[in-house]
Amino acid sequence: MRKALSVLLVAMLLAGCGARRELQPLAGRALPPAPYGREDKPRADVLLTPPVQAKPQRNIELRSRSEDREDDPFDLPPED
Repeated sequence: MRKALSVLLVAMLLAGCGARRELQPLAGRALPPAPYGREDKPRADVLLTPPVQAKPQRNIELRSRSEDREDDPFDLPPED
């Protein structure tokens, strides 16, 4: 039981370390054609990078001190 567990652990560690290399299309296949109006074909890493509209940056404004809330005219009590 202990030997099987250690073999499984080693197999999981080896499966987790993969080689990172530049992406290439499969053998016999080509990248998609160049977009309309563009002469050069974009590489695979350029095609996989999302545009800014697809992945906007977060805008987090942290408050440094507490502030009183203003009255909310739409915060009405429930009707009977």
